[in-house]
Amino acid sequence: MKVGNIGRLDPYLKEQGITGLIHGAKMEEEVWNEFYGNPEYLAYESERLIAEFAKQSIEQSSNIEVEDLPQGVEREMIVRQRVNQSFFRSAVMSAYNFQCCISGVGNPALLEACHIVDWVKDNKNRINPKNGLCMNPFFHKAYDKHLLTITPDYTILISEELLQHTSETLFKTYLKEINGIKIFLPDKFLPQRELLEIHYNNYKMI
Repeated sequence: MKVGNIGRLDPYLKEQGITGLIHGAKMEEEVWNEFYGNPEYLAYESERLIAEFAKQSIEQSSNIEVEDLPQGVEREMIVRQRVNQSFFRSAVMSAYNFQCCISGVGNPALLEACHIVDWVKDNKNRINPKNGLCMNPFFHKAYDKHLLTITPDYTILISEELLQHTSETLFKTYLKEINGIKIFLPDKFLPQRELLEIHYNNYKMI
């Protein structure tokens, strides 16, 4: 019921006609306002609390190797970065039910969490799951190199460069077949259209 109360504050759910539970408390609004729009803070705080309840260090609960890490402030920054990276990957992969949004490949060992807008170029959205796509390594790298893109309406576009540099094989036929179709959409954290548009515009310029 508490999650339902918080759900009433989610604009994404409202767009889908889901109202959540309409009776809620002031505290839920305070929690929502503190964490909504600040995924880095949310990621680290949630993992810190999980570690606290498990009576473990955050490094232990998050399976972070610590032997090679320096001490002091630098160590804390590295741990925080790795925790956030792990949160982003887990959130994106689970949102897509561990399935590549282009190929449909469903083996977790063959999947990666891809940023729509590179994390170096957008600090605000580097941990935002709505800035993520679940892809296999080939499509992830092609996406990063702007050899393919996904439009704001979730359509796959394969570049002529990628097609021209692929031999006449079944794989090239496959690339042609998926060109222009929609991606598999996630159950939650729908890719943010504004971020897809940034990548799409860069793709058109190359």
